[in-house]
Amino acid sequence: MAVRVLGIDPGLTRCGVGVVDVEGNRTARLVDVTVLRSAPELPLERRLLLLSQGLEEMLDRHRPQFIAIERVFAQHNVRTVMGTAQISGVALLLAAQRGLPVTLHTPSEVKAAITGYGAADKKQVGTMVARILGLTEIPKPADAADALALAICHAWRTGASGGTLPTVVSVKAATGPPAALTPAQKAWRAAERGSVPAVSAVPRSLKR
Repeated sequence: MAVRVLGIDPGLTRCGVGVVDVEGNRTARLVDVTVLRSAPELPLERRLLLLSQGLEEMLDRHRPQFIAIERVFAQHNVRTVMGTAQISGVALLLAAQRGLPVTLHTPSEVKAAITGYGAADKKQVGTMVARILGLTEIPKPADAADALALAICHAWRTGASGGTLPTVVSVKAATGPPAALTPAQKAWRAAERGSVPAVSAVPRSLKR
């Protein structure tokens, strides 16, 4: 039985949302992907409302079991960080309202899980996402590929030992203190240390 994960690459102007089904043997299948957008000239509250409505539609239509969101990281552009944090908060609230477990993944964790290299560039990540999902082309724009990578990363990392599918218990173990991790999970953590800033955003036409 597959597990369904919805990945969110948060952004105020562009917010990538990708849904995948992942089997216990780590085989992943694309369910849906889109990039939600809000115009910079709109008032902040209106932009958040538009994005929240898009997220709600994806959540209600696909009914994922788990939510994966890119962790906000420090960067020089404070305005960008604020927008990312604001939409992340909206996503966290919507997930909590539905009782869905949420895990935050750093860019380096996602890169390591998808490519085996925590400092991979966006083209490498996009190429591997397409290969994993059996797509004929890399998802465009990059926010789409990033959202899908987040979803795949979550399923793989929280079920890293023996291909076990994610459960609420395994999610807590994977994100808890090192002492709570299995040997396999500790190996993942060791390989993924050293965060490298990344950004992320794609229209739903990819489904065709």
